[in-house]
Amino acid sequence: MALVGSYVGLSKLLVAVFPVMLLAWLRFGIAAVAMAGWVRRQPGESRLSRRDRWLLFWESFFGNFLFSVCMLLGVSMTSALAAGVIMAAIPAVVAVFSWALLKERISGPVKLGIACAVAGIALLSLGKSDAQAGAAQVSLLGNLLLFAAVCCEALYVVIGKQLTGNVSAKRISALVNLWGFALVTPFGAALAWQFDFSAVSAGSWGLLVFYSLAASMITVWLWMTGLKHVPAASAGVFTVLLPVSTALVGVGLLGERFTGLHAVAFGLALAGVILATWSGRRAS
Repeated sequence: MALVGSYVGLSKLLVAVFPVMLLAWLRFGIAAVAMAGWVRRQPGESRLSRRDRWLLFWESFFGNFLFSVCMLLGVSMTSALAAGVIMAAIPAVVAVFSWALLKERISGPVKLGIACAVAGIALLSLGKSDAQAGAAQVSLLGNLLLFAAVCCEALYVVIGKQLTGNVSAKRISALVNLWGFALVTPFGAALAWQFDFSAVSAGSWGLLVFYSLAASMITVWLWMTGLKHVPAASAGVFTVLLPVSTALVGVGLLGERFTGLHAVAFGLALAGVILATWSGRRAS
């Protein structure tokens, strides 16, 4: 979760160098090379059913393709601090989608967590009285795109619950990444034809490799490996590290100013994360 938060914040540097669709294409391409050995079916794994193949496609469409586009465009229009607050709503949105699509019950603490997440995002988006009108509109659009990315990530989680347990986490990660690469290739390849790659610094290339491997490979492996030792309900509490690390990147590396408004919004966001996962943690 700390790595996820860091690459969300650092992606603001990458969108200043690469067009969004080209950046997404390069990310999926680099990760595909790194995970080439994960694609093949391992001994003991079942063949993918027709249902599994469709689930993998939708998992990639929402969780990789649309998430990357909305997140990268959103970060380019607003701050890393704002991204941290909005991304903290993931557990709450997952709860709403699980209720709507999987008919799971929403407990009282989770409802309160959803309210906190909504309040934090609303406070961040509406408390712009000191900003110029044009800048505030751009920032609001960026916040809306980031919230769309949150919804895509929540769908990724809900769809993932439907995938069979006979396929390894490594293979699912590799196949989902390949679908993302295929979906974005028409846009990325067209932009690559006109892009001047010689103007990209070595530091930007290094950051791109980190972003690609962290987003598509390392974080998935760490999370799945951790879940072998920690109950899933308890693991949800660790999503609190996502907005915290994004904020640290924004303030420490990008020079963004942490205001009282940010403090209140972050307090609401973190309270929402804890409330949205606390009931499951107590049950486990």
